[in-house]
Amino acid sequence: MTTSTLSIQLYSLRHLGGLDRQLDAAARAGFTNVETIGSHLDDPKALKAALAARGLHASSGHIGLPALRGELDRVADAAAETGIAQLFMPALPPEERSGDADAWRRVGAELGEMAARLKERGISLGYHNHHWELVRFSDGSRPLDCLFDGAAGSPLVWQADIAWLARGGDDPKVWLEKYASLLVSTHVKDQAPAGQNEDEDGWCDVGSGILDWRDLWAFASARGARLMVVEHDNPRDPAGFAARSFSYLQTIR
Repeated sequence: MTTSTLSIQLYSLRHLGGLDRQLDAAARAGFTNVETIGSHLDDPKALKAALAARGLHASSGHIGLPALRGELDRVADAAAETGIAQLFMPALPPEERSGDADAWRRVGAELGEMAARLKERGISLGYHNHHWELVRFSDGSRPLDCLFDGAAGSPLVWQADIAWLARGGDDPKVWLEKYASLLVSTHVKDQAPAGQNEDEDGWCDVGSGILDWRDLWAFASARGARLMVVEHDNPRDPAGFAARSFSYLQTIR
């Protein structure tokens, strides 16, 4: 298979406690790369030191839209200091998700402008999807299409959360094919069979659910995904999830 960087989203490990415990669990599981969340960039010196102490690298980070809007230079400085070259905006604020097609196009244009500014600093900016971007407007268009339409011509890229695409009722491959020119990363997440793992919001260890990750990994890699980030939104056993998912992925990479 195409060589890709394997990472883990530290949001998956938040229930373990502070950053040190999260990084310890990631390292013990076998990961050498992690994906940060926005608050980790509040103290980039501490983050850099904590990563170095464990031989870890922050290959990417999530950063919220409010921080991008109000503190773009600070975010860029913090990312540069810790060696993060890829940032992804993980979700629109809840109050903006119900906007119409034009509102989503405006957000796309806004993100595209931010991506251009960050590119000047050597940092890539991308959008990360959930499932609400797939709900059709009355004219048949969809928020995700509208956002990418608004960003057309900009350097904005895409981190595809494949499991959210599937939970939204779509075939993830259709979206991966459609926006292969934007695809740089995927979230590697698995969905439990219907009625199972309800205390984990229906998610499960990668490789133990209903998604064919052997096939999806190869498909996404062939369409440009080079950063593959393991995630679980609400694991009951975060450290175990990380270790078991890492072990499974060694069999398909």
